Amino acid sequence: MPNDSGSIDPKAIWQSQPREVSTAMLEKMVRRKAQELRRKTRRELLGSFAAPVAVAAFSAIGVSLDYNPLQRVAFALAMAWSLAGVYVLNRGTWPAKIAGDAALATGLEFCRREIQQQRDLSRRFLRWSFGPIVLAIGALIVPAIPSALRGGGALPKMTPFFTLLALWMIGLFAIRRSRRRELDREIDELNDIEKEHSR
Repeated sequence: MPNDSGSIDPKAIWQSQPREVSTAMLEKMVRRKAQELRRKTRRELLGSFAAPVAVAAFSAIGVSLDYNPLQRVAFALAMAWSLAGVYVLNRGTWPAKIAGDAALATGLEFCRREIQQQRDLSRRFLRWSFGPIVLAIGALIVPAIPSALRGGGALPKMTPFFTLLALWMIGLFAIRRSRRRELDREIDELNDIEKEHSR
């Protein structure tokens, strides 16, 4: 019986083995992911201040101008709603810092919490940022529409504004939907890492 041991290449066998990612490597990857998520959450939180503050400033100007009383009330409501939105959007969501020696399970849980905070912030956006914007714009535009319809001349002049407003709303919702999909994908990645580690 011939000896086939000479035809077997140990290097080829070794290289064909499935590669396993070590726990230390996974912990490093998760730690890096946690830091990235923390930066994203910070950016989202800081960005969530912009719209409510702009609406509050715009509404304060609307309240101070000589509009009819109903418009001024609508502007005041938009201002109060947007300032309440600043609080609601940001309460208890400032990202914590992950410990440098955090274990894999702790790092995965930290990442999951960060993604959940970003999801919650995205969900609350419509009610607490977009709503006051629509109210403030409505308070400005709605009273002008009847006179524009009666006169006929002002309506074509308002068409570019309405077109830009519609495009802005469509773009805003498209960006928000894309962001939610990205967050779902990140959760799936975390679940895959957890499954790999538990094997």
